Amino acid sequence: MASLQRTAAPLRRALTYRTSAATTTTRGLATIPSSDAAKDKPKRKTYFKDTTVASLDDFIGGAGKGGEALAQSAAYELRTAQVGPAGKKRTITRLPEWLKTPIPAGNDNFKKIKADLRGLNLHTVCEEARCPNISECWGGSDKSAATATIMLMGDTCTRGCRFCSVKTNRAPPPLDPHEPEHTAEALARWGLGYVVLTSVDRDDLADGGARHFAETIRKIKHKKPSLLVEALTGDFRGDLDMVAVVARSGLDVYAHNVETVEALTPYVRDRRATFRQSLSVLAHVKDVCGPHAIITKTSIMLGLGEQEHELVAALTELRKARVDVVTFGQYMRPTKRHLKVEKYITPDEFDMWRQRALDMGFLYVASGPLVRSSYKAGEAFIENVLRNRAGDKATMAAQTSLDHAVAMDGRTGP
Repeated sequence: MASLQRTAAPLRRALTYRTSAATTTTRGLATIPSSDAAKDKPKRKTYFKDTTVASLDDFIGGAGKGGEALAQSAAYELRTAQVGPAGKKRTITRLPEWLKTPIPAGNDNFKKIKADLRGLNLHTVCEEARCPNISECWGGSDKSAATATIMLMGDTCTRGCRFCSVKTNRAPPPLDPHEPEHTAEALARWGLGYVVLTSVDRDDLADGGARHFAETIRKIKHKKPSLLVEALTGDFRGDLDMVAVVARSGLDVYAHNVETVEALTPYVRDRRATFRQSLSVLAHVKDVCGPHAIITKTSIMLGLGEQEHELVAALTELRKARVDVVTFGQYMRPTKRHLKVEKYITPDEFDMWRQRALDMGFLYVASGPLVRSSYKAGEAFIENVLRNRAGDKATMAAQTSLDHAVAMDGRTGP
């Protein structure tokens, strides 16, 4: 009897479903619903009140209202918007048009580089610092046209700068002893002509990671001597002996970023980093290697509230330290926990600072809203300078050898 009751319930449900299906009008997925049904459906709540939306063609073409292109003054004008629920609205500044970049979905080459990095357990500052140029640098037509800045010694920093989104911890994981070999293997596989190495600050290590950095550079040069290497290092807590360890490792460009002007340094960078300490690092590289044996480079973020006279003073001090290359870029706030953007610098202002820096005697200046310290176009210029210098050295060596041979021939002649 109990078994019959258990089977009766499913039968009743099946009969009920069949009866209701016979009396209900069904609609296929391709059927267009009636207008009455659409009117009865409640609209989803939204805060967007403007119903005059441009057509898709106008949106793709970037034209303004009426189809005309935006004037330069209108394109540079900052726009605000009201966001939030009623009664709690707040005004935000929209990101300027010149700072908008494609979503880094990437092509096949982008995915291949990312797979190589993950397979060898390597990190890049492109990802950790949320660089806006990642799709441009990683998404070249082939790997030889791509640029990636490898971040050594893990992805966790012992310092907490207020502009940086890299993870922080007082006791990061220990160094990977295989990282120098893995890094050299990855770079040899890509076939690049120029590579940038950087690292987190490791104040927990006695040498700040300088020997690990130097070992990586030596491994790279051993696998591919023609590869030009730029090292973007920390300040090693002002230990100039450790700076010399990296500078003598065989690299071609030594980079260390001052990040901002001297007056803002205590508020922008970790308190263990100072403007004068960074200047001493850059100056010591020239003292160790000579004025022309190595290129020194630094980077400054704009939009943090720096004043014109402060920026001029910073550039003057950098030239006194014999820095060759400087880059200017717009500071972009990674998260709400980081420093606010005080000002969005226009492309015209970046052009002005580029020319002023060149007039002060810098070898090369990259300046633009999306320029970062490891900037692709800048690397191409520096690569050309380095190869020209190498060619000049080879020519001078050959000429010296020829002069010596002629002199010896004159001595042993009749």
